[in-house]
Amino acid sequence: MKGKKEQAQGNEQASAQPGMSFAGKVVLVTGAAGGIGRAVALAFGRAGAAVVVADIAIDGGHATAAMIVENGGKALFVAANVTRSQEVAALVDKTVQHYGRLDCAVNCAAVFEEGARLDELDEALYDRIMEVNVKGVWLSMKYQLRQMSKQGSGAIVNLSSAFGQVGAPGQGAYAASKHALAGLTKSAALERAKEGIRVNAVCPGSVRTPMLARALQREPALEKKLRAAHPMGRFGEPSEVANAVLWLCSEQASFVTGHELSVDGGFTAM
Repeated sequence: MKGKKEQAQGNEQASAQPGMSFAGKVVLVTGAAGGIGRAVALAFGRAGAAVVVADIAIDGGHATAAMIVENGGKALFVAANVTRSQEVAALVDKTVQHYGRLDCAVNCAAVFEEGARLDELDEALYDRIMEVNVKGVWLSMKYQLRQMSKQGSGAIVNLSSAFGQVGAPGQGAYAASKHALAGLTKSAALERAKEGIRVNAVCPGSVRTPMLARALQREPALEKKLRAAHPMGRFGEPSEVANAVLWLCSEQASFVTGHELSVDGGFTAM
């Protein structure tokens, strides 16, 4: 059960940070059917952006878009598999056709299903992790950057992980996939630095999401271990990561590019 202090830290319905208006902006969020992706989409909707919600989970994606509209925002759901080039290209095209441009993109689509030492890891699972977590982000940026280059402006945030900054016994392929995002993010940032396009990443620690819940269900003893690994003594909330994403996409971060922002309760500071 959450304590009062932990409950107060934020949830998916928390308000966007003061001064973080995205009125008139168009934002694309992949992996937005739940978890951090949903929190990011909802936060942008509350901040005034027109949000394109993308995911392979159709019911969850429609639900996220409906939440935004119910709160008075603008949203469009587009079913898309980020590992398929044609679907990603169509996703960006639909965004521009519907709203006229693409100002910000947040790439949250990812998988986390490992729990095995490297010498015991199934090859098919390794390939799946790399396909979604690395190829999916590359393909997403490929078409997002093309559109932003035409406009001469834009901001992209990739959802990495604290495991993209440190080793992760039993999660080696996942950690490798998130380390790869650092290279993709920084390379894209350097390639587009003079075009008015910024590319950054957020690196969350353990966040209270369905993905974490599934991991704890598989291994109940993991909860105590994970809490102890975070100096703040608790898990993060999706809204706390969303606030960091909005800041990186805002004009408040206009001189920030190629950066990996830790949102991890001190996990990587130890």
